Amino acid sequence: MIAAAIRAMSQVFQPAFRAIFWKSLGFTLAALFLIWIALNGLVAGFVDLPYPWLDTALSILTGVGAFIGLGFLVAPVTAMFAAIFQDDIALIVEREDYPADGPGRAMPLPESIWLTVKFTGIVILANIFALMLLLVPGINLVAFFLVNGYLLGREFFEFAATRFMPQADAKALRRAHGATVFLAGLVIAGVLAVPILNLVTPIFATIFMVHLYKRLARGKAAAADAPPYRST
Repeated sequence: MIAAAIRAMSQVFQPAFRAIFWKSLGFTLAALFLIWIALNGLVAGFVDLPYPWLDTALSILTGVGAFIGLGFLVAPVTAMFAAIFQDDIALIVEREDYPADGPGRAMPLPESIWLTVKFTGIVILANIFALMLLLVPGINLVAFFLVNGYLLGREFFEFAATRFMPQADAKALRRAHGATVFLAGLVIAGVLAVPILNLVTPIFATIFMVHLYKRLARGKAAAADAPPYRST
């Protein structure tokens, strides 16, 4: 697992994945900029103050407040756009590191959209949860890593496995290696917890779990092909 994590982090900054990151970040910043303009427009249109200086002060406060608030959405919105390219990310890893195995099966569009929405929701909840737990001393970091380690590990591993097997089999494989997948999820949660670095979380996690799935699948195949043990 450690080797898979190191390999994944080294690949995140390769040109092919870097291009996906810049595209997802560009879409994110454009979306947040439009939201920021819309919020300022709504306040200016619906709030009528008697003095011009109050209008100016409110506009400044609204702009600053919206900028700070939208800052917390950078990671989850980037995750949403990166999830659109998740099959592309997995395909690059499969072709580069496992050419003999052949590429996996891309998700059908409805399933891909649902996965994108679900994962974005998980990341948003994780960020909200993290902010709330900052106010609870003693349990904040522990709870953050436990919850996100489980959720992120499960979602990304099942995505990688479903490219090569039915969803029910992917869930069964994940349960069979629950401890390993959970520990891998903790690694992903660690990346998510670091500001700026958390922007690459979906790309890193996808690459990481493709590597982890391949290692576990090969271990399972090797165990199945091994001759039965006979005592002498």
